[in-house]
Amino acid sequence: MTESQADLWLSRYLLQPPPNGKTAGTANAAVLLPLFRHDGEWTLLMTRRALHLRHHPGQLSFPGGRIETGESSAAAALRETFEETGIAPTAVRLLGQLPAINTSTGFIVQPWIGLLDQLPALQLQPDEVDSVLLLPLHEALSARRRQTEIWPLRGKKQRLHFIPWQQHLIWGASAEILYQLAQQLAATSR
Repeated sequence: MTESQADLWLSRYLLQPPPNGKTAGTANAAVLLPLFRHDGEWTLLMTRRALHLRHHPGQLSFPGGRIETGESSAAAALRETFEETGIAPTAVRLLGQLPAINTSTGFIVQPWIGLLDQLPALQLQPDEVDSVLLLPLHEALSARRRQTEIWPLRGKKQRLHFIPWQQHLIWGASAEILYQLAQQLAATSR
């Protein structure tokens, strides 16, 4: 598959950004799923949160964070990605957004998918990011790899997804985002 064929395939199956970059609905956080070719296959970049952080230390996540006042979710995802990894916003071509997700911690997170021509040299922010994980897209979307469980959280039953890969475990909002991406791709390819 050539880059232009892959780009067409990805843009066909993803929600397109609304006009003027505004996100439908209200989100108070945004993340970027950086997608690029690595060793001949489509790969996602994930970050491992710094171990000294108060919330979710060591958890695998997508670069992102809170949306500032007056900022679009797309701009927040690009800004936070730059702050955490050093990937310049100009190096990312936004392909589209996935539906916002509600997290168990009360955030509404808007995921964006962005295409990189290549993975640039990273400049990780050690206050936020311990390391990165390069996750092959086919592994991230594999139904055989994904595990789903119902857990009691905050007095409710919550569906949680888990994706074990190598010595890592992707779970929480990141696994939910990957589950939504897999579901969307499956629905549109029927």
